[in-house]
Amino acid sequence: MGKKQKLDMRDVLLVDGYNMIGSWPQLVAMSRISLQEARDHLLNQLADYQAFSGRRVIVVFDAYKVPGLGGAFAQNKITVHFTKEKETADECIERFVHELMHRRRQIYVATSDSVEQHVAFGQGALRISARELLLELDQNKRDVKQYIDVDRPNSNRNPLEGKMKEDIRSKLEEWRRGNWSP
Repeated sequence: MGKKQKLDMRDVLLVDGYNMIGSWPQLVAMSRISLQEARDHLLNQLADYQAFSGRRVIVVFDAYKVPGLGGAFAQNKITVHFTKEKETADECIERFVHELMHRRRQIYVATSDSVEQHVAFGQGALRISARELLLELDQNKRDVKQYIDVDRPNSNRNPLEGKMKEDIRSKLEEWRRGNWSP
C-alpha cells in the first residue's frame, strides 16, 4: 500500500496564455517576432510570481485548430497545458475550475474574455483581467525588490555569488527554476 498523497490546498491561478500574450503590450511586440519567445517570457514572469505569491500557477494555451491530443508539462515549476484538438482554452479552464474547486482553496482565472470571466465566476472562481494580472505581476516584482533591497540585510547575501563566473551563475539559476538538464 503506497503513501497517501497530500492534497495541495494552495490557491490556484489559471491563466489563458494567449489572452495574456494578446493583451500585454510587451508580449504583443514579442509575439510578432517569435511566439515561442513571448510564451517563454510569460512563463518566466508567472514562475517568479508563483515563487513569491505561493499560488499554484497553471497556464493554458489554446491548440483548438492543431491536430493532436494536447499535452501538459512543467516549466519553471509551473504547469503548462496545451489543449486537445477541438478544445478551446476556455473549455479547458472551465474544466480545471470544476476539478480544482475546494472549499479551502480559491481559484483565480486570468483572462480578458468577458464570457469566460462570467462562466468562471459562476463556478465560484474569481476573475482577473489581463491588465489586472499585469499590474499584480509588476507589484510582485516591486515587492521582491523591496524584500531583497531593504528587508534583508546585506550580511545574508551569498558571498560566493560575486565570485562565480556568469555562465555558472546562469546554469545554477536554471537549475533553481527547475529547467535543468544533465
